[in-house]
Amino acid sequence: MASVLVASNRGPVSYMLGEDGELDARRGGGGLVSGLSAISSQDSLWVCAALGAGDREAVRRGIGEPGVRMLDIAPEVYADAYNGIANSVLWFLHHHLCDIPREPVFDAEFRRRWESYRAYNHAFAEALAAEADEGAAVLVQDYHLALVPGMLRELRPDLRIGHFTHTPWVSSEYLRMVPDDIVEELLWGMLGADELGFHTWGWASFFITCCSQRDDSTGMSNGVWPSGDPWHGVTWHRYGVGKGRTRVRAYPLGVDGDELRALAHRPEVDERLARLREEVGDRKTIVRVDRTELSKNILRGLLAYRELLTAHPEWRDRVVHLASAYPSRQDLASYREYTASVAELAEEINAEFGTADWQPVIVSVEDDFTRSLAAYRLADVALVNPVRDGMNLVAKEIPVVSEAGCALVLSTGAGAYQELREHALTVNPFDVSQTAEALHTALSMPASERADRTKRLAAAATALPPQRWFLAQLEALRD
Repeated sequence: MASVLVASNRGPVSYMLGEDGELDARRGGGGLVSGLSAISSQDSLWVCAALGAGDREAVRRGIGEPGVRMLDIAPEVYADAYNGIANSVLWFLHHHLCDIPREPVFDAEFRRRWESYRAYNHAFAEALAAEADEGAAVLVQDYHLALVPGMLRELRPDLRIGHFTHTPWVSSEYLRMVPDDIVEELLWGMLGADELGFHTWGWASFFITCCSQRDDSTGMSNGVWPSGDPWHGVTWHRYGVGKGRTRVRAYPLGVDGDELRALAHRPEVDERLARLREEVGDRKTIVRVDRTELSKNILRGLLAYRELLTAHPEWRDRVVHLASAYPSRQDLASYREYTASVAELAEEINAEFGTADWQPVIVSVEDDFTRSLAAYRLADVALVNPVRDGMNLVAKEIPVVSEAGCALVLSTGAGAYQELREHALTVNPFDVSQTAEALHTALSMPASERADRTKRLAAAATALPPQRWFLAQLEALRD
């Protein structure tokens, strides 16, 4: 039994099944892994899904890491829940990226997949209920598990339940596309939590608005804590349940500066940096590092770079765009097509402007964190221009690692915009011409100004590192 439990789709460890039948455990990284390290592993448990054949085999053999419980959910249920609902419907809703003339379609097939999403969430709720000590704190992660708090509340009303959404939250206008019964189930699932966390107040306020604008028959009403308390919440009344209140707060995840700089100065990163310097020469660099998610706006970033070279030809042969585009969700056709489009546009720019001695865009369409860290160190300009993003830690990581200092071109769609906008060059993510001019301004910026901006950006970026981010939520939940 555990006094602190975390639930997420992906866990801190994964297993690879070798040809000889042996299982190789691989530890993961990220803010949540770092955050959970702040508490004793003897008191905590991480509940996650078995994602691949290796994970499922580990569960069947009874092999596992201490403090981790993997759930072997039926593959067809998992596929429907994860790709069919979470990533094909909820993700697109939260990021306002639905192809409205075509998607979403709420038909019988959607309802069948929603049943799987419900079953997937219920498997987590049951596991958490079985593993939690009396009065334990449970922190549920992200839109994949939006129904878990409500389900868990019914199973274990003694628990203190929190939920954190790592993406934006959908606006009430966009949510109107969704059938009423699905909206009610989604919102009531979230409101089963005592505490709801978001990266920014903007995303938190969208959730509150979604609740407050429901029809009176839903029994939801928007509420504000007494005067002097800065945190908002949702006061609700549900037939058969009674009255309740769910607090809603913002926890803007930052980076651990010391840890990130240590990672960025390992020998293998030094070697990769030397190779990048050979490719770039004495030219300036514009660096971006993203997954090829549709929200990251990589194509408009490349279009802005092409317009920079067209409108300001003085930068030709004087700048290189280092773009890392990690393939993401390649089991979905829309993501495969987007990844291919990124590579194709980069090739077009190189064909249009490149010379025998200069390749304008050096793009890496692979998961290569070592190369990314090397590019961070080399960055003169960081380009982060998502159309809509929960936080975007890259905007915080590059200023912490950049050696000569970097100017940050940041879109208003990034969650990080709220914290970093004062010291960044901010742009409308849809305005290619404005982004091109911001790149020109960034490249032209005096070294002293760039260094000063970088220092201030790094201070803001490290204000709430992962351990403090996690502990702040845990303390609020226990309070």
